Amino acid sequence: MPVLVITGTGTEVGKTVTTAAVAASAVAAGRSVAVLKAAQTGVRPDEAGDAQEVARLAGAVTAAELARYPEPLAPATAARRAGMTPVRPQDVAEAAAKLATEHDLVLVEGAGGLLVRFDQAGGTLADAAQLLRAPVLVVASAGLGTLNTTELTSRELRSRGLELLGVVIGGWPDSPDLAMRCNITDLSEVAGAPLLGALPMGAGSLAPTDFRAKAPGWLAPRLDGTWDPEAFREREAP
Repeated sequence: MPVLVITGTGTEVGKTVTTAAVAASAVAAGRSVAVLKAAQTGVRPDEAGDAQEVARLAGAVTAAELARYPEPLAPATAARRAGMTPVRPQDVAEAAAKLATEHDLVLVEGAGGLLVRFDQAGGTLADAAQLLRAPVLVVASAGLGTLNTTELTSRELRSRGLELLGVVIGGWPDSPDLAMRCNITDLSEVAGAPLLGALPMGAGSLAPTDFRAKAPGWLAPRLDGTWDPEAFREREAP
């Protein structure tokens, strides 16, 4: 698995922090890691973007960013409004492939959900994953509504012949409600793929040293972690 594409079921589901946890776990397992942010929006030139945040939390990883647009919009819209060149799926695939020649693992983080448009031709992260023939990890929210968005995402991946590696819950609270607890079982069923982790809510606010030490405990062995999904279900499911 030299390249892994990481998408969310939408915005604000914990995709960047999950990417950082995957990177930290891989580094702890002795692998060299690069993180590629396909298109960064809503961040000033002097601010740290998502790739830099992953590097801050995960440690010794290569951080790369293909394009940055000032307004917090879909990349295609942000590029058009700024009069800037949009990112194409081919650009993402070529950059990831180059990084893969120099690293054991390349994590390609999208912007928002799987079908957010990069350019006016309608290119998406899914198109980049197809060009790369890379598996996709889906980051989902814990609460009500997540089953629908997760199933829609998984259906789109399957319709394109892409491998859905699994689902990670991007933020698990200390006091989950009934819907969240039921979703532990239902998420893997609607996705047709295993639950591969659950990050505690607020994990991104941890000090980097604490984050790196704890990250493997949030992810399953398939992602270089030690997290046990069955033990998690027994403890948290109703």
